[in-house]
Amino acid sequence: MQVRGPGRRGPIDTGVRVFEFDRVCDSKCSQEQLYQEVAHPVVESVMHGYNGTVLAYGQTASGKTYTMEGFDDQPEYRGIIPSAFQDIFSYIARNQSSTRFLVRASFLEIYNEEIRDLLVPGSSAASTKLELIESADVGIFVKNLTCRRMHSLSDILHLLMVGKKNRSVGATLMNQDSSRSHSIFTVTVEASYVAENDPGKRLHVRVGKLHLVDLAGSERMSKAGAKGKRFRELTNINWSLMALGNVISALADGKSTHIPYRDSKLTRLLQDSLGGNAKTVMVANIGPSEHNYEETVSTLRYANRARSIRNAPRINQDPKSALLGEEILR
Repeated sequence: MQVRGPGRRGPIDTGVRVFEFDRVCDSKCSQEQLYQEVAHPVVESVMHGYNGTVLAYGQTASGKTYTMEGFDDQPEYRGIIPSAFQDIFSYIARNQSSTRFLVRASFLEIYNEEIRDLLVPGSSAASTKLELIESADVGIFVKNLTCRRMHSLSDILHLLMVGKKNRSVGATLMNQDSSRSHSIFTVTVEASYVAENDPGKRLHVRVGKLHLVDLAGSERMSKAGAKGKRFRELTNINWSLMALGNVISALADGKSTHIPYRDSKLTRLLQDSLGGNAKTVMVANIGPSEHNYEETVSTLRYANRARSIRNAPRINQDPKSALLGEEILR
């Protein structure tokens, strides 16, 4: 991919910058095409017991939330998140004769470096600060985060709508409805089955986890016109995005002995997604305006570094999952 435009030093700072990515989607790319090429393989892997992450990154007003969510009332404009939900329940419908499934979902936001549960009323979520916990058994998780069992596509779409209404948004000079938080919708799919080649006919359980991440937009203070509350929000957004960039740089370098996951809540929650055992896709959203040339180049550099990260995906099969299997079968 090539971009050309004025740099920080004005007309004298011109030239072509070249970046390499796995896919480049232009403005003619439909939501369905984007989903099938970018996100569908990750969702399919989750149904087979892998962890997967799809995250959208870019400056504010570049279309991240449209990419991830789309428009609810128009199927052709459906985003990655509802398309993933449909894929999950279509897979379950095709395989439920031989496999039992248990689907759970949670929805959180990171606002001003505080974790909020988007599935509880707004006032309650704002007053309750959730805590990150790390354990040897389950890794990093959010204590007391609502996790609901899903029985159908309509169940999980309703949950998405509830969470969207509780998410923090606000107006800046660059975007009237700018997301002021990072959001992570997590779907856990537990599949219980008896393998045909198992002479003991034991119950096997696979657990796949899908993170669907809509990052808050990066903005320059000078362009955002942020004051007071908005200034604090933007400071925290830029801080967490910088922390994410530092993690990406350290992982892409391949020589760093320390990866700074603990620098922000966002990087801690995405630890498995970046350098861990997940299959991860980053969607970098950019705009065509020359006015935002510097932000575009910054986004492309960010994504280009992320492309160098090598994860080690593996199927999650817990040998201690007999009790889980019994719960699924009940």
